[in-house]
Amino acid sequence: MMHTVTNTRIGGVGGALAVWAASRALLLVFVFQVVRFPGQVVVHDVRDIYRGWYPVLSAGAFPAHDVSWQYPPGAAVPLLAPGALPFLDYAAAFYVLALLADAVVLAALLRDARGSGRLGGVWVWVGGVALLGPIVYARYDVMVTAVAVLALLAFRRRPAVAGALAGFGAMLKLWPLLVLIGAPRGRPLRRSWLSAAAVIAALLALFAALMRNALSFLAFQRDRGTEVESLGAMVFHVARHFGWHGQVRMHYGSMEFLGRHVHLVSAAALGLSVLGMCWLLWWRLRARRFTSATPYDAAFTALLVFTTTSRVISPQYMVWLVGVAAVCASARGTVLRLPVYLTLAAGLFTTLEFPVFFTHVTSGDIWGLLLLGVRNGLLVAASVISCRRLWTATVPDRAPTPSRVQPAEPGALSVLSGQ
Repeated sequence: MMHTVTNTRIGGVGGALAVWAASRALLLVFVFQVVRFPGQVVVHDVRDIYRGWYPVLSAGAFPAHDVSWQYPPGAAVPLLAPGALPFLDYAAAFYVLALLADAVVLAALLRDARGSGRLGGVWVWVGGVALLGPIVYARYDVMVTAVAVLALLAFRRRPAVAGALAGFGAMLKLWPLLVLIGAPRGRPLRRSWLSAAAVIAALLALFAALMRNALSFLAFQRDRGTEVESLGAMVFHVARHFGWHGQVRMHYGSMEFLGRHVHLVSAAALGLSVLGMCWLLWWRLRARRFTSATPYDAAFTALLVFTTTSRVISPQYMVWLVGVAAVCASARGTVLRLPVYLTLAAGLFTTLEFPVFFTHVTSGDIWGLLLLGVRNGLLVAASVISCRRLWTATVPDRAPTPSRVQPAEPGALSVLSGQ
C-alpha cells in the first residue's frame, strides 16, 4: 500500500512538472514573440518602460518626472536585476528572471507538499499562471509574488523570517505586507510584524541614502483615476450606453476613464478599500479560532478585498491572487477552496479581456462589457465568500447555548409570531 501511495505522489509531481515545463515554454514563445499572442502587445512594459528606466536607476535616481513610476523604491531591485545577465539584452534577461521566479514558487510549493502529498497548491500555480498567459512574464509582479509566497510558507516555523520577507516584498510593491494579517497570536504575531517593520525601515533608509527621489512614487499613486478594468469602471462602461460622454485615455501609466463624475467613483473605490481594511481589523480583533490554515486564508481574503476594491485592477494583479491562492489551496483545513476556484476562473476571463479583446473593453461594446462584467463579478463573489467563510471559521458564535436560553412568556411569543 505504501509503495502504491508513493508511486501516486511521484506520478502527480511528474505530471505537474511536465505541464509546468510545457506551459512555460509556450509563455516564453509568446514573450519572445516567436509567435504573437492574440490581441494587444503585452511586452511593451519590459521593452520600453522598464528598459527606459534602467539607465536612470543605474545612475542612482528614481524616475521622479515619469508619472508611470508608481512603485516603492525596492522596485529598483528587479528592474536592475537584468543587468546581472550581461550576455542577454534587457528584455531577454528580464524574461529569464521571471521564469526563475516562477520556478522558485513551484519549488517552494512542491517542498511544502513533500510531507503531505497534497498537490492542490502546485496545480493551482501551474494552471493559474498558464491561464493568465504571457502577461506573467511581461511584468515584474511574478517576482513580487515569489517573495510573498515564500513569506507565507515560512509562517509555520520561522515567523521572523516570514515578516522579513513580507517587509522586503512590501518595498517591491506594498501588497505583500497583507500576508501578515493572519499571523498567529502571541510571539509569532510580534516577531513577524517587528521583523517586517525593521526591514522596511532599513530599506527605506538605505534607498534614501543611496538614491534620489526615493519617495516620488507616492504623488503619482495619489493622482491616479479609475482604470477601465476596475470594478468602479463598470459604472462608466454602462453609462456610456446611456449618454455619458467621457473619454478613455492613457493616464498615469494605464487606460483610465476621464470625464464628469470620475473623481466621485475613484473616491468611492478608495472608500471601499478603507471599509475593507476596517473589516479586516475588526475580524483580527474578534478572531479566536486559529488553525494552521488561518494565516493563508486571511492573506488570501485580504488580498482579494483590496484587489477587488482598487481603482486599478491591472491583469498582472491576478498573478498575486494566483500565488496566494496556491498557498491557500495547499493547506489542510482551508475554508476557501471555492474562492480559489473562482479566482482561477477570473484569471481566464482576465486574459480574454486583456490582451485578447482589450479593444472591445476600451470601446465599451457589449462583448467587452460582458467579459469585464464576468471577471469582476467573479472577483466580487470570491471576496464576499472569503470574508464570510473566514469570519465563520475563526470568530466564535456568541449566541447563547440552548441550556441557557430562558423560556419566553406566552405574550412575547404572541408578539413575535405576529398574532
